[in-house]
Amino acid sequence: MKVLVVVVILCVAVASAKEIWEGKKYKLYDSVKFDDYMRKLGVNFFLIQIGNLVSPTVELRKLPNDRYELITESTFQNTDITFKLGEEFDEETVDGRKVKTVMTLEGNTLTQKQGGTPPSTIIREFGDREMVCKLSVYDVVATRKYRLT
Repeated sequence: MKVLVVVVILCVAVASAKEIWEGKKYKLYDSVKFDDYMRKLGVNFFLIQIGNLVSPTVELRKLPNDRYELITESTFQNTDITFKLGEEFDEETVDGRKVKTVMTLEGNTLTQKQGGTPPSTIIREFGDREMVCKLSVYDVVATRKYRLT
């Protein structure tokens, strides 16, 4: 009888376990070198100015069939990317670049590798109260911090 109770408790704990980011939204509150990052990508002056003014909200959702959705909302533009981990997909970035992207998730770290010229990498580390995003292209690394809304 004791073994059965332990197995039931363990099954309930595993079934109810959520990722740290599930059901949470994070809003930008700090940004360092983001304009340098955008400039290195070849983003035009107008979009760089807008990119530095908006404070987007980011949410990562787990969908059925091993799919995920990354939602970014701002007063300028909203984006919604649906993907399967490890599978390449076509992405059109906010600045209009068309790239081949692969997303991976290790623990609470979502890595987004964007092909194209130039290639770039975006690493999002989700925490209980904060998400830290590091964006890199060539020798430029920008850091953007988001807090739980």
